[in-house]
Amino acid sequence: MKKKVIGAAIFLLLLVGGVAVLNKEKTAGSVDVLSLYGNIDIREIQLTVNGSEHIAEIKVQEGDRVKKGQLLATLHTELLEAQLAGSEAELQAQQQIVNKLKAGSRPQEIAKAKAEYSAAKSSARTARDTAKRLEKLLPKKLASPDDVETAQARASTATAQAEAVHQAWLLVVEGPRKEDIALAEAMLKAKQANVRLANQHLEDSKLISPSDGVIRNRILEPGDMVTPQSAILTLALVDPVWVRAYLPETELGKVAEGFNAEIMSDSYPDKRYQGWVGYISPTAEFTPKNVQTPELRTRLVYSVRIYACNPANELRLGMPVTVKISLKQKVNESTTNHCKVG
Repeated sequence: MKKKVIGAAIFLLLLVGGVAVLNKEKTAGSVDVLSLYGNIDIREIQLTVNGSEHIAEIKVQEGDRVKKGQLLATLHTELLEAQLAGSEAELQAQQQIVNKLKAGSRPQEIAKAKAEYSAAKSSARTARDTAKRLEKLLPKKLASPDDVETAQARASTATAQAEAVHQAWLLVVEGPRKEDIALAEAMLKAKQANVRLANQHLEDSKLISPSDGVIRNRILEPGDMVTPQSAILTLALVDPVWVRAYLPETELGKVAEGFNAEIMSDSYPDKRYQGWVGYISPTAEFTPKNVQTPELRTRLVYSVRIYACNPANELRLGMPVTVKISLKQKVNESTTNHCKVG
């Protein structure tokens, strides 16, 4: 009987010791690897154009993968093209004015002004000579005082006209004023700015993809009126893809940005996706409402972003995933800031 009691006691001791060892191993394993639960998060862009017009064409469908710089949609451009043509015509006209002012007077214009001055000078000389002859005849009463006065007035007028023609000739020789050229050049710059503005309006009528991604929603259709506030398409940016998870306050000091991570999903249970901790929030928050575990709902957590390598586009927006982070890492040893190839 005593042997049976002793044997039972030994068995119980062994059983308790085994359970303790298992619990110790389990606890050690939980310390070495941290498990986080979150969802795949992808940034989205509401795409529109900087113009108000009807949509002429949309070149993509929902689900299409697009590249940065790809043309996605266009507006009607008839009015914009007419405005551009008018601005270009005004620019050409102003350019000719500037060219004319800078070129100065033509040789023929200078020669004409000189000839007019010579003629005016000759007429003035003749008028003065006539007035002098009449003045000599006045004492002999061969000319009346009125005739002399009229001749003198004509001589003065002809002399003034000759001087005016002389100054006109000098202006033709000198050419346009610098101030006139500067004014014409300033107007030319204004016309050039109008052409650039018209070109920009025409370019704004095109919807260009700002980044690589996937068309998620086609909100408007050809014929719809669009304004700068109206989104035409929704673009999902699939690179980078990250997991939005929440790190308990008790684990905050064990994880650092740059730590390697493994990401697993229920959709592909046999696959492990490479990742790394890219961001840890500097401020705490209460566990989000979508985390339903009673133990977690009242805890303070820190938002953490784990970037994921997604070469086959298998990780989709909103997909629930599990993240495993080894706590044996050191920050300066973490090198996976990019996805490995192969």
